[in-house]
Amino acid sequence: MKGLVRCEICTRKMQGAAIRKGVYYRCIARTMTPGSAALADHPKTVNLREDVVVPPINEWLSQVFDADNRDETARLLTGSRDGRVDGRRANAEKRLKGAEEKLRRHLAAIEAGVDPVNFVEPMKRAQAERQAALEELKHLPDTQAVDVAEVYAMLDQLGDVARHLNSRSPERITQVYRDLGLQVVYDNKKEAVTVTASPRVGNVCVRGGT
Repeated sequence: MKGLVRCEICTRKMQGAAIRKGVYYRCIARTMTPGSAALADHPKTVNLREDVVVPPINEWLSQVFDADNRDETARLLTGSRDGRVDGRRANAEKRLKGAEEKLRRHLAAIEAGVDPVNFVEPMKRAQAERQAALEELKHLPDTQAVDVAEVYAMLDQLGDVARHLNSRSPERITQVYRDLGLQVVYDNKKEAVTVTASPRVGNVCVRGGT
């Protein structure tokens, strides 16, 4: 799942690392931009063990994209908008607007003659908040409805997802994840994973969690 796992706190991609006999995805606070607003709630290191999450994710994907569930999956992909995604988008847009307004106020004060030194740290924080909001918006799946015929054609192209995920080839499995538009977000506080699959048909999604 390299490149597909994100930290819920800072929205950054978690990096894979082999530790002893296990593979972990890690998000390290010291690699964040100094002054980032997310640092206040971010542990020094957030760790997610791969073998804890991969089996339930593969089981969920196999079930969702099983031929027996074809009609239900098509209904989900062409159905109503995902209110949770809409809520996250609205929140991120609000934070983006607030951060940009702070930057405008700080710049206006500097232009009015206030010593720029007074705004170094506030501007760093506002810029970090702006970047975090932009990153979240960038990686939120779209929730628009698409034509049902396109969805069924996409499901045909995916083929037997369970068989592909049981492949012994890591490259093949990774390609399946990418074809499904898999995104994994780890909430360290809740010790919970939210999973979305956004097959490339209008980039709509189905959701799951572990």
